[in-house]
Amino acid sequence: MNIFERKVYRILGPVYDSEKENWRILTNKEIYAVVTKPTKTETLRFNRLCWFGHVQRMEENRIPKRVLYMHLETTSLRDRPRNRRQDEVREDGRIVGGEVCAEKCI
Repeated sequence: MNIFERKVYRILGPVYDSEKENWRILTNKEIYAVVTKPTKTETLRFNRLCWFGHVQRMEENRIPKRVLYMHLETTSLRDRPRNRRQDEVREDGRIVGGEVCAEKCI
């Protein structure tokens, strides 16, 4: 997803390099320095954590909360087990470090 996002931002165009006297494309660091919005991956991670907080506050008998904690046996002999929603949320929480503001959740 980040690769697609950078390709979209390459629309900013090439820049003229006066040292080498030729045109070149922007590097990833230069793109992220120009674009101040959070990446799509960061936005998805934030929204997933907001959703998890919303489900945690639900009553125990609500369907989304029951589905979150369901245990499904979905393994293949050759593949690794698929990540559960809980695993993704746990990883997001580890990456973000618990610095999520509740007022930003919609």
